[in-house]
Amino acid sequence: MSKRYNDKQNIDDLLKSFVKENKLEKGLDKVNVEAAWRDLMGNGVNNYTNSVKLHHDTLYIELSSSVLREELSYGKDKIIKIINEALGKNLVNKLVLR
Repeated sequence: MSKRYNDKQNIDDLLKSFVKENKLEKGLDKVNVEAAWRDLMGNGVNNYTNSVKLHHDTLYIELSSSVLREELSYGKDKIIKIINEALGKNLVNKLVLR
């Protein structure tokens, strides 16, 4: 039978080191950005959102409503700011609404 090691580590630290060692940050960032968009924008905007994609530091949002696209274009800087705050790091520098 194998020996047990009594090194106690925090599960949060173990998961962070696992993500870092296996280079999973970019994939998790893409998932987290999409979840942040859905949480922060609410049902009204989510009903018209077709896709949310992060490519490098640009967030691409595909909307089915041209009126909503125009409305959101006035607040791009604010949207970028609240998404970055929700994620806890500066991932998004540019927002493209399609």
